[in-house]
Amino acid sequence: MKLKDKAIIVTGGYPQLYLRHVLERIADHQSNRIDELQPWTVAAQLADNAQELPLAA
Repeated sequence: MKLKDKAIIVTGGYPQLYLRHVLERIADHQSNRIDELQPWTVAAQLADNAQELPLAA
């Protein structure tokens, strides 16, 4: 299985939304809580918000 395929599975099929999620939060995020930004931690949240977060064109 390719890395891209694994990323899609782990992020619930929303790799672009996951990247957006991380980039929006990483500047203000404490380094000792970086595990909160891991794909498996935010996958459920991304699935819930997928309809609300349109991708940039």
